[in-house]
Amino acid sequence: MANVTFSSPLMPRDLTVYAVAGERGTLLALAKANNIPIPFDCQDGECGSCLVEVVHYSPTVRYGIALTEKEKEILRQLGKITKQEIMDAEVNDMPPRHRLACQCFVRDEDIAVVFEGDVTKPVKGPALSIAAAIYKGGVGIQTLDQFLNYAVKVEEDAAVHFEELAERMNACGNSDVAALFAQLGSYSRLHLEEAKARCAKYEVVENLPASSAWPDNTTPEKTALWAGDPALTRLGALKAALQGERRGYEFYYAIANTTRDENIRKVAKEFVREEAEHVEKLKQWIEQEEAALRRAAEAVAG
Repeated sequence: MANVTFSSPLMPRDLTVYAVAGERGTLLALAKANNIPIPFDCQDGECGSCLVEVVHYSPTVRYGIALTEKEKEILRQLGKITKQEIMDAEVNDMPPRHRLACQCFVRDEDIAVVFEGDVTKPVKGPALSIAAAIYKGGVGIQTLDQFLNYAVKVEEDAAVHFEELAERMNACGNSDVAALFAQLGSYSRLHLEEAKARCAKYEVVENLPASSAWPDNTTPEKTALWAGDPALTRLGALKAALQGERRGYEFYYAIANTTRDENIRKVAKEFVREEAEHVEKLKQWIEQEEAALRRAAEAVAG
């Protein structure tokens, strides 16, 4: 048996899966079987989309690495392999640092597989609620300055909300979910900085609206989770976060599709694309968490 640990910014946490060596399964096949989002296209070693970094935990051991000519050529084109690494692989059976997941077979060794993911691939927008095309939560947007200030407020409230949830979960002893909320809070801080950067780009002076500008005094991305809950699971927390991201997506979508101001529409569409990516990432995390729970249940039953 081999332990293969997958790690990526696309995942909420590292995931270790068990693989049976000798079955000629590739890293990509193992990833697909466990809902791990390694990007791929051709699956035949010709496009390079499934590039990964393989970390061998015992670097002094020789692994009998076999590189196909097309894998070597793609790695060369990507600038991810050196002449010395090719020689080490061919002469000394030593593995190169980077591989194509569709060409790298699982062997009887523990490894880590690190990948960044395809950040340029367009993301299909999430399904919209019936009212999304006209919904703005009662918020009236008249100018680009006003829109960007609302956007900053949305992202700021989301960051503060997740950070407060992390503190409350730590206080009630739910450290696993607290760590997840802290991670979501850090991502929201990045989104906040992106919104502020747009303000600087368009020379917008920050004049954030009060929470009372929204129905129920709540900005779209806030979840209904406030009190610390020691019984809350990571899966439950992720699903609540997904609901907030969906509302954020619909807020920006509604503005982009109802405003008569071309400048507002242009910038709002940028937020729509970004929020769609956030929704899809959370959906991937939920799928991974559900898969991990199924594997745990099967291990107990077996």
